Amino acid sequence: QITGILLTMYNGRLILTTQVVKELKKYYADKLFKQPISRAVKLSEAPSYGEPISYHEPYGKGSLEYIAVAKELMMRI
Repeated sequence: QITGILLTMYNGRLILTTQVVKELKKYYADKLFKQPISRAVKLSEAPSYGEPISYHEPYGKGSLEYIAVAKELMMRI
């Protein structure tokens, strides 16, 4: 059973992104996590430093988005 669908590399300013999100909501609205994970340089950098984003940039946007998803996941399970 699928617990949730997480949108990553999200950029709400792109038309393609809004179209994809619209289609996903049409079929999987109850499965989508409320918080998407934005595209961010720090998120891309973290693996090359061998660190999770929570260590690489603990108070950055990407880290805070993952924390929000983790909290929602805990509520679902």
